[in-house]
Amino acid sequence: MTVIYKSEAGERELRDRYRQVLETWPVPAEHVRVPTREGETFVLASGPQDAPPLVLLHGSGANTSMWRGDVATWSRRFRTYAVDLVGEPGLSAPSRPALDSDVVALWLDDVLEGLGIADAAFVGTSLGGWTALDYAIRRPGRVTRLALMCPGGVGRQKVGWIFKALLARPFRRGGLRESAMAVAGLDPERDRQALDAVVLTFTHFNPRRERLPVFPDDALRGLTMPVLVIVGGRDAMFDSHRTARRVRECVPHSTVNLLPEVGHAVFGQAEPIAEFLTGRGAAPRREPGGSGLRRP
Repeated sequence: MTVIYKSEAGERELRDRYRQVLETWPVPAEHVRVPTREGETFVLASGPQDAPPLVLLHGSGANTSMWRGDVATWSRRFRTYAVDLVGEPGLSAPSRPALDSDVVALWLDDVLEGLGIADAAFVGTSLGGWTALDYAIRRPGRVTRLALMCPGGVGRQKVGWIFKALLARPFRRGGLRESAMAVAGLDPERDRQALDAVVLTFTHFNPRRERLPVFPDDALRGLTMPVLVIVGGRDAMFDSHRTARRVRECVPHSTVNLLPEVGHAVFGQAEPIAEFLTGRGAAPRREPGGSGLRRP
């Protein structure tokens, strides 16, 4: 087990805030607790039970609440399973499986088995994007489509793992908020609610510090499913331009959307991702001798 909170009082405050969000979830949802080798994993399931499964994996320092603005769109056509990653400030176990091995994939094996899912489409962002990509590389037969927003493990990591800058900056008045704005690319007015949540979280939460392993070219070339990657041109955490180049060069059935004025936090992509997941925005097949890819 890992101590992931700075105090018991801080843990209680974050969990209480999270439960308040879950009580106002925009669509009917089922709370599922899945036993895994890493401890109990919390999953929020929405949408028709007979619809195709869609697994959602959030970023570091976050939880299922980050999908609140997207789930109504996706749950119309999919049975969505928003998973609280273990070791993050959600309702899953505090354990943190090593990222440089197959244990994260083994944990996801347990989650899918517990949910009765043989294969599924995946959406992941940041650390969740790395997790989904790692799983697609290790378990290609279990991932039907893969949508990634600002994923780790492809482009160079510019700073230590999520919001290390928050920890390094002196805690003067407003310092934490300014760091969150800089690292995540959040606007103080437009993204006020998200910014408040980030500041509260990192007041009480100890994030992972290690750098994410980078996937080699051969691993990316082995992906067989359609892949959509959305990155922000002003991402302060990962080299999004290199991420875009490597995906275009290495991933056979990929679409890359680079949003020039966006930072690490990517919002408002529910509809484009839904089109991709339903096949209307399917990634084209690469033709011999050419990229065969849609450019932004």
